[in-house]
Amino acid sequence: MPERVTQAGAHARLCADAPAAADLALRPEQPDDLAWLQKLYVSTRSDELAPVPWPEAAKRAFLLQQFALQRTHYRQQFADADFLIVQANGLSIGRLYLHRATAHHTLVDISLLPDWRGKGIGSQLIAHAQACARDAGCVLSLHVLHANPAARRLYARHGFVAGDSTQTHLQMRWHPRDHLLS
Repeated sequence: MPERVTQAGAHARLCADAPAAADLALRPEQPDDLAWLQKLYVSTRSDELAPVPWPEAAKRAFLLQQFALQRTHYRQQFADADFLIVQANGLSIGRLYLHRATAHHTLVDISLLPDWRGKGIGSQLIAHAQACARDAGCVLSLHVLHANPAARRLYARHGFVAGDSTQTHLQMRWHPRDHLLS
């Protein structure tokens, strides 16, 4: 698999094999991205709360609390991670959080706005994380919800194998030695 992302200082650009409809790039999160990141998070959880008989304002308040808790957790557990905004044609469309420790990388989070899902962008972001792990010669792991079979299938297609499991999450791991480039 060709490397799909090239680094350029604090920015990364997805290469020519990106979908032709979009010029994709990665940039570091900035403090003024907070409201947009909240919107992104809400978009990833809205379907989950659709059947819950709460007023819309209560659902939104709950999701914003969940966003704040997740954000705090990620920044405590992965303080030196790359917290990146995914952009298409200059428009923010998602996020990629990648923690690069010396011996082990963690794909902390990939999220895309609904209109950008199913277009191969998630696969490109996974390939970028795999290239980073391959370059460092280390394992790449992630945790995925048991309740998200589509994501589990996506990661399996990219060579991730199931590992430890909790009541809510499955750990998946990818090792570069199992996927040597020919």
